[in-house]
Amino acid sequence: MDTHNPVIALCMAGSRVEMEGRRADAYALYAQAWEAAQDDYEVCIAAHYVARSVTDTQEIFRWNREALVRAEAVNDERVQSFYPSLYLNMGRSHELLGEQAEAERFYALAATLGAVHQPDTAK
Repeated sequence: MDTHNPVIALCMAGSRVEMEGRRADAYALYAQAWEAAQDDYEVCIAAHYVARSVTDTQEIFRWNREALVRAEAVNDERVQSFYPSLYLNMGRSHELLGEQAEAERFYALAATLGAVHQPDTAK
């Protein structure tokens, strides 16, 4: 990943503040990344991070779907390593919406790429 890319730099900065528990600051940085994105690759990255920072189930789904659609539009080696995470996130989004069959479909896609879904058992 090109850490000099402004969108990637904003998302990395957002991740740092997110890890510090500063969710609102992280969201602001991810939103800036979204606004700065100029192509499908950058939009994919920004949408992926915005999805992490929203709490509404429908919004989480919308942003995760946007990230996946944009990754598919890029269709080159830059996004190949994103697919396991994108599929897991789509699975989780469908699970949150109560769409278990669709969630399982995305979890299976992630598993074919080596990312095994670990259900959240701490409830």
